[in-house]
Parts: sequence; structure tokens; C-alpha cells
Amino acid sequence: MSSPPLIAFSKVSKTYGSGEARIKALDAVDLTIDRHEFVAIMGPSGSGKSTAMNILGCLDVPSAGDYLFQGIPTSSLNRAQHTLLRRHMLGFVFQGFNLLARTSALENVELPLIYRGMETRERRRLAQIALSQVGLAGRENHTTQQLSGGQQQRVAIARAIVTNPAVLLADEPTGNLDTRTSVEIMDLITGLNRDHGITVIMVTHENDIAAYAKRIIRFVDGRIDSDRLNSEGRADVL
Repeated sequence: MSSPPLIAFSKVSKTYGSGEARIKALDAVDLTIDRHEFVAIMGPSGSGKSTAMNILGCLDVPSAGDYLFQGIPTSSLNRAQHTLLRRHMLGFVFQGFNLLARTSALENVELPLIYRGMETRERRRLAQIALSQVGLAGRENHTTQQLSGGQQQRVAIARAIVTNPAVLLADEPTGNLDTRTSVEIMDLITGLNRDHGITVIMVTHENDIAAYAKRIIRFVDGRIDSDRLNSEGRADVL
């Protein structure tokens, strides 16, 4: 018997407001994402891509339909179970890095492990490994103010992968970076998918960044307008 897809949307809709102010951000979206995929989600402002990402990350819930993770409807989970799902299965990378100021790279990466209640020696060991994976060995004790933008994003990625998540959710991960640093970060994310099997779901509005993904989904007006494979790993994106 085949296993269910890692992620599935079944007629997922999301509505905000009521009456004349009612906005349908997602409109009966069906979507499946399998283990080890690298998916880019694109679309104009207001297309629903950010809403979809929030639901994928269990930061929001559908108004209708269901979001299934490993075949389990997330609507059946209580708040504590949603928190555990985020903590153990999902890693997040944001455009703005979201690091703690005046705190070392090591301490930032340790944070998810503190939430797990892990003892100091083990979480420090895992944080050092994660920083090494993103090319920051030797920078463990640097504070965020002592790191470049690209290095800060590497710390954010290390924090996201230190828990060995099944899914890395990246929301405009290169939005605050220059072109050269963006390439370095995307090479890093690509390597995490290729070499470590982490499923990557990335929201971006940049064609050249989306071209790193193996699959490109475009949202328009709350619906999936196109969903295509990118066999080259880089492609001309519509």
C-alpha cells in the first residue's frame, strides 16, 4: 500500500472579513506535495500564495476544506498538537531573518531545541553541526550585528534545519539580499533538498529564484493557475 503524500490540500478555501469586506484569499485549492520535492510558489500580490504558505506552516487554518500532513487532517489536531507539528516537522526561513538581536549565532540556532527541552550539551552540539552545514563554522559566537545579511540568513537556515525537519518553508528567503548573496543562499537551500532530502516549499516573486525549484506553482486570484515541473533545476519562468 502506497504512503499518502507528505502534504495535501483538499478543496482548501480561506476567507477573511464579512459582507462587502469579505475577501476569498484561497478558493477550493487542491494540491499535493511529495517527500523530497523542491517547490516554488509564485503569483502576484493578493494571489493567495502567502495565505497558502501560512496554512502549510500551521500558522493559519482553512475556512473550508482540509490540509492533510502525512495523511492526517490537521483540522483534527488541537492547538498543542499544531504546535508540536510545527516544532518537530517544519522549519521556517523568513525574508527578514527574524534573529534575536545581541545574541550569538549559536544561541539563535539553539532556540528551537530549547523549546524541545533538550539539555544544554546536546543542543549546543546540534547547533554547531547546523552552523557548519551552512558554512558558518567558526562564527558561532558572532552576534547578529557582527554578521552580514547573507550570514544572518545562513544562521536563520541553520536554526530551521537544526531540528531535522521534514519540510523547510522559505518565504522570500532572498528578498533582502544582493544578487551574489542570493545565489549563495539558493545554492545552500538546493543542497539541503538534494543532499539531505528536506522537502522545500518556497514563496518568491523573483523568476530567477523560482528557477532553482524542481516544480513551480503559480497562484492567481486564490486558485492554482499553473503547476509545472522544472526538469532542468533552472528554467524560464512565466
